[in-house]
Amino acid sequence: MIEFKLNGRSISFKGSDDLPLLTWLREDQGIVSVKNGCSGQGVCGACLIEINGKPALSCRTPMKKIKGADIVTIEGFAPVLKDLLAKAFVKQGAVQCGFCTPGFLSRTKILLQNNSFPNRDEIKKALGANLCRCTGYAKIIDAVVLAAESLRDKKEIELLENVGVGKSRPKHDAYLTALGKREFVDDMRFPGMLFGALRFSDHPRAEVISINTEKAEKLPGVVRVFTGKEIPGDRMTGIIHKDWPVMVLEGEKTRYIGDVLAGVVAKDEETARKAVILIEVEYNVLEPVTDPVEALKDKIKVHDKGNLLAITEFSRGGDIDEAFKSSAYTVSAQYRTQLLEHAFLEPETAIARPLENKGIQIYTQSQGIYEDRHAISRILGLPKEKVIATLVPCGGAFGGKEDLTVQGHAALFSYHLKKPVKVSLSREESIRMHVKRHPFIMKYKIGCDEKGMLTALSADIIGDTGAYASLGGEVLNRAAGHASGGYHVPVVDVVSRAVYTNNLPAGAMRGFGVNQVTYAVECMIDELCEKGGFDQWQFRFNNALKKGSMTATGQVLGEGVGLRDTLNAVKDDYYSARYAGLALGIKNIGFGNGLIDESEAEIEVVSDKKVVIHHGWTEMGQGVDTISKQILYDVAGLEDVEIDVVSSTDSEVIGGTTTASRGTFLLGNSLIAAAEKLKKELKKTRLKDLVGKKFKGRWFCDWTTRPGKNVKNPETHFAYGYAAQVVTLDNKGRVEKVIAAHDAGKVINPKLFEGQIEGAVMMGLGYAFTEKLELDKGDLVSASMAKLGVPKIKSMPEIIVKPVEVKDPRGPMGAKGVGEIGLVPTAPAVINALYRFDGKRRYELPVGQRIK
Repeated sequence: MIEFKLNGRSISFKGSDDLPLLTWLREDQGIVSVKNGCSGQGVCGACLIEINGKPALSCRTPMKKIKGADIVTIEGFAPVLKDLLAKAFVKQGAVQCGFCTPGFLSRTKILLQNNSFPNRDEIKKALGANLCRCTGYAKIIDAVVLAAESLRDKKEIELLENVGVGKSRPKHDAYLTALGKREFVDDMRFPGMLFGALRFSDHPRAEVISINTEKAEKLPGVVRVFTGKEIPGDRMTGIIHKDWPVMVLEGEKTRYIGDVLAGVVAKDEETARKAVILIEVEYNVLEPVTDPVEALKDKIKVHDKGNLLAITEFSRGGDIDEAFKSSAYTVSAQYRTQLLEHAFLEPETAIARPLENKGIQIYTQSQGIYEDRHAISRILGLPKEKVIATLVPCGGAFGGKEDLTVQGHAALFSYHLKKPVKVSLSREESIRMHVKRHPFIMKYKIGCDEKGMLTALSADIIGDTGAYASLGGEVLNRAAGHASGGYHVPVVDVVSRAVYTNNLPAGAMRGFGVNQVTYAVECMIDELCEKGGFDQWQFRFNNALKKGSMTATGQVLGEGVGLRDTLNAVKDDYYSARYAGLALGIKNIGFGNGLIDESEAEIEVVSDKKVVIHHGWTEMGQGVDTISKQILYDVAGLEDVEIDVVSSTDSEVIGGTTTASRGTFLLGNSLIAAAEKLKKELKKTRLKDLVGKKFKGRWFCDWTTRPGKNVKNPETHFAYGYAAQVVTLDNKGRVEKVIAAHDAGKVINPKLFEGQIEGAVMMGLGYAFTEKLELDKGDLVSASMAKLGVPKIKSMPEIIVKPVEVKDPRGPMGAKGVGEIGLVPTAPAVINALYRFDGKRRYELPVGQRIK
């Protein structure tokens, strides 16, 4: 027996000595404020608690280590302290997805009870074990400073809820999220719930001879073992191309190590995981193809149709060879970028439960609830009306939760067993299964005339899209459309190819192919300036996109182009630094490319004191729910009215995949349309007389064109965001400061805007310096989260965010999306700064050195 105290209560524990404290807290005590982010690797800090007055990672603490200990979780904090810490984090914008926040709160409590006046360096040192992928850490440090001040001065922290556009309204549900009271999917419990686990392929390419489930079925506690034979509907899934099997059958070939061969459902997760190990698979192991250039030869075919998934080609402005011949200066080079893991803090989990109409409800963290509903209805062979996808706001995504992972398996298991089933991925499985950022190989050539005006650009781009299509074709298409970066180039020739290999699939990740080409373009611009003797800032200003300029695809830009404004915002910072790198960024808003962008919003009047916004978008830390509340508050003039937000397909309020920096733009416009209807009614009557009524708005775009099509006046995208960033280095070549000027059109929420940019900048610094997911012949070199190179707080330089507001004529109140563009210019600005420091050009990411 092990005796200890938990939040002041005496506990006697009689279970396994080796049981992780985290598991006991969550599963036995129901304390879900402690989060499981790294599956016991001791890397993320989301499970951090206080043991005997010191910080401890509960995932790495076995029960045998806590004999006689005094354990404190957030639930055991003094009420006044708990309230103050949560409010400090909320007020300073330190809660984005919020998955990591309870761990930060616990560490902050321990710090402040030992040091009531910590400086920023002491705060960074204290929080060194905690990982945050969203905020970039600046707002977290600000929150700790505010909490310390408030405790010393005994001052309450006030949160201003009823404020509209242009003010820093606290993020929706941030207070409860900070305290661990707002549930993530893995925190949810249902009576009679069962647990699933998946059996993955052992090889990137192999023929599956047999799948023997006999031993797994005999394990006590196992309810049922599933293979692909139990799928009643369509076994193939995929966002655009249906080439990805939910489970691989006997007699078929695996295409990567994340292919699922079978699944087990059991009374608990431990039993399910033990059982999948007992599933015996016989293979005929085959040679994989892992080099995209080699894959183009089709000697080994990943898919029967061949390894070229998609190609985008276009030329405009004349003969490219003649344009280069007539150029005064030209430069050319090949650039490479790496495979990259999203490293969101919350691993994938889904819960499915049966409905009375013989349908299924799925609780999902996905970036597209309507896409989930569509996919699951096809897998189960059900009408879409019998599938309800309910969003549970997720713990980060960054594009990595657009594809189906465990949702289909949870739905399948629940459908057959008629019981709630939860399926979760461990951190290792998450790294193994979900899509990544594409590695690119890019051959570029750029020319200019004797006055420093760009004349021509050619780009040959190959993207390794891995085993399945995901959004690979669209990523490479987007890369092609942004191949000339933020510059007007008269003559352009681009070819961009997405190529299948037996590597991990690559799909959407923050920037969606634009990061890679921007790295190449901006480094080439610096080389061209050096060759021609041009000033780097002035060269960029002279060639930067403005009204009347053309993008790579030939789209002529209209009003709302703020790129030169962002350059002016960083001009003094660039010239005043000894070692400074400069880069521009442009990033589309919305799908565009000939696809449809649409959104609906519905306002339901619940009472004279409460309305509910229904939409189909995903809150994943970026603040789309908060933005919607601010817009409704302003347009309808709702004073002292509670505004709630719900995203679920049973409302039939259409939204799309939350991607392409389009949530604010599309939802904002549709919500304005709905709010105007409500406002019109409120001129005639009171809110209490409208109880039960709903007001719907819609925004729809079907006029964009796809690159490569012969269109006279192409409009590839309906809007863009613009940015300029400067990275400065100290005398040791470490990053000292990042100055990020971003054209947001209209800043709806300053704290959220700054937090998005700061978090993106840190992600961009990781992209430039340290982050890479290593593969060896299609297999993981390591599934350790620590090996991903994700920056922690000690690597954070000073980040200065400069908002620029050049209104977009179509944006809601002039606003533009900023979710992705925050890291588009960061890596090339770093590389250009490093060249200023040591005179070395760098043609491959990451550079493999410390950030700070």
